[in-house]
Amino acid sequence: MGSVVNINDVLDGYVALEVDCVDRLYLNAYVPKLQVAGQVVQFLVHHLGNPVPSPALFEQIGNRFRREVKAFAAEHEIPWLSLKKPDRSRWDDRKLDHVRPYLQAAEAEGRHGVVAIVATQEYQWVFGAKNRSDKPGVVSFDFVKEQRRVGAYYFYVLDADFGPGFIKVCTYFPYPAKVWLNGHEWAKRQAARAGIPFTALGNGFAACSDPGALQAICDRFGPGDIGRFFQRWASVIPTPFTPADRAAGYWWELSMRQVEVSKTLVFDDPRRARGFFEALVTDNVGIGRPEAVS
Repeated sequence: MGSVVNINDVLDGYVALEVDCVDRLYLNAYVPKLQVAGQVVQFLVHHLGNPVPSPALFEQIGNRFRREVKAFAAEHEIPWLSLKKPDRSRWDDRKLDHVRPYLQAAEAEGRHGVVAIVATQEYQWVFGAKNRSDKPGVVSFDFVKEQRRVGAYYFYVLDADFGPGFIKVCTYFPYPAKVWLNGHEWAKRQAARAGIPFTALGNGFAACSDPGALQAICDRFGPGDIGRFFQRWASVIPTPFTPADRAAGYWWELSMRQVEVSKTLVFDDPRRARGFFEALVTDNVGIGRPEAVS
């Protein structure tokens, strides 16, 4: 009886391109100094100079932010899309599907910048306030985090280094934000600048004349590149925080929410893919069996 073929046997000598690369990134942006109730009081009273830490100040900041976003869109003639919750029964009703024509137009024109703003409402963890005093005319607020449906703005950009991406900013205190990027798109642009010929896939690489140089580019990708993207565009778009807020340390830091890492395998012949799939299934059928565990 012949020996069972495993994945390594299938891959050996038949892979035309193998690339490991960070794929899609979805990051949290949070303000470390605005995470608990005491920090909220510190911000409202000691930083902003208000005698009473009232939640009414949240609305004032949020209203100013909303006005500035609308003025920014009007000044720069940025398309404005007000979208509701996507229809999950359709494949073409995501926010990106609505924005894609604007991204493609900007790409064709070689124009980098904010290409569209999507206004929506979503559930976010924000601070609510409750008056704990039962005395008439006396207020003493407790600040607690709660999940509420609030406004959010998606600033879709076409970046020279990353291509398409967005920064989402919530309109309510403490203004949580999200960042979406794609490592493959970053690698494509770095390879093009380095003069490395390649054939692109919609989300990856189909061929490359210098796989080693391409892999070196992918390996170079790191948090500094992500941080530069965020700081570059956060300094362009309106934010709820003033320069004085930022100088006092009230600014976002990034943390990982979802990170996808991709291994691209391109075979020298399409029929190899069938063998790879069959070997992959065979190798995984026995995982966890007593005789396979030492």
